[in-house]
Amino acid sequence: MKILVIQLKMIGDVLTSSILFKALREKYPNARLDYLIYEHTKPVIENNPNIDRLILFKPSEHKSLAGLQKLAKEVKKEKYDAVIDVYSKINSAFITLQSSAKIRSSYRKWYTRNAYTHTFPYKKDTETIAGLAIENRLQLLTPMGDDFPKEIKPRIFLRDEEKIWAKDLLKNAEIDRSKRLFMISILGSGPEKTYPGKYMAYLLDYIVEEAEPTLLLNYIPSQKKEVDEILELCKTATRKDIRADIVGKNLREFIAICSQCDALLGNEGGAVNMAKALDIPTFSIFAPQTPRKEWGLYEKSEKNSSVHLEDYFKEILEDKDKKALRKESKNLYLLLKPELFEDELKEFLQKFS
Repeated sequence: MKILVIQLKMIGDVLTSSILFKALREKYPNARLDYLIYEHTKPVIENNPNIDRLILFKPSEHKSLAGLQKLAKEVKKEKYDAVIDVYSKINSAFITLQSSAKIRSSYRKWYTRNAYTHTFPYKKDTETIAGLAIENRLQLLTPMGDDFPKEIKPRIFLRDEEKIWAKDLLKNAEIDRSKRLFMISILGSGPEKTYPGKYMAYLLDYIVEEAEPTLLLNYIPSQKKEVDEILELCKTATRKDIRADIVGKNLREFIAICSQCDALLGNEGGAVNMAKALDIPTFSIFAPQTPRKEWGLYEKSEKNSSVHLEDYFKEILEDKDKKALRKESKNLYLLLKPELFEDELKEFLQKFS
């Protein structure tokens, strides 16, 4: 049996959708399991023992109609028995339809439904602590059997040499390992998913005062100016405990460094999902437009905590869709003052005392 999973989205989505391979491998141990993803998201699923082959979508080659048709032909040649399209957009629907697979499963949308043999509506209520992002994905496997699990935790598989590299990096940087080491997701994936800088600086001061850790920062070189602006708002004592110089050169290096941390705190997003997949405790701040019941993966477990504007101003968010909330995110974020959730943050930090 040959099965293809398609997820042409960002890092967090690709990582979360990788749970399908664990479920499929357990049910079909001898199957050929392939994953079609964007080239730049490859690091989060490298070394995953449940994935046999990666098919990389390269925008420079496949974004045009001719390029998409070429990719679809390559997929069709593989003669897959089943294609699970988690992305569920026009381009992935085209690839799925052209595959001629006997089972073609995806989400129910009026503009792509004819491409599939089985479609499913998005669930609105959770059955487990996993979160809707996981439960919705697993239901796509229903055409292949009714005995798949209802929840599976995403995992990242680091090589031993990667862990050793990260340990050596911290040792050579003279990081005091007698202190707690926290990774800070200081910026979101975009302005509309980034907690206000003055509030983030307040939180960094609070974290350092309460737990006395060493702080590492998750950011890329192009974001250094934004990061420096936030750090300038921090107390001098806080800045002394921040090692902004320790940054991975690529995503895989960040993952390795993160694996050595005691916790990750900050903006909800891909970094939080990666930390959870490494079994690192997290404290995340959700953007107003991001539904926590969808992306709050395993939030009710002992390890993970989060805050959302809905915890304090639920009535403001009612009757507004994601698009409207995204437009208003800057002003809505300002309502989520750090003082509102100091108690929740303190309770999280006490786990490391």
